[in-house]
Amino acid sequence: THPLRLGLALNFSVFYSDIMNSPDRAIQLAKQSFDDAIEDLDALSEDNYRDATLIMQMLRDNVTLWLSSAE
Repeated sequence: THPLRLGLALNFSVFYSDIMNSPDRAIQLAKQSFDDAIEDLDALSEDNYRDATLIMQMLRDNVTLWLSSAE
């Protein structure tokens, strides 16, 4: 998973949550992107690995926030 793809998934999930008012779809996209990235981390270069893990942390933080807001 390339950091550019993860960044797009992050932005698109925020779009779903904030603009489309669809937190369920945002959570689904963020979780799927995170899970897909976990599988491919070993194949990344050191720079891409660092960038990807940073974006993955933001995805996970957003999912946590959206789930807590839904309660």
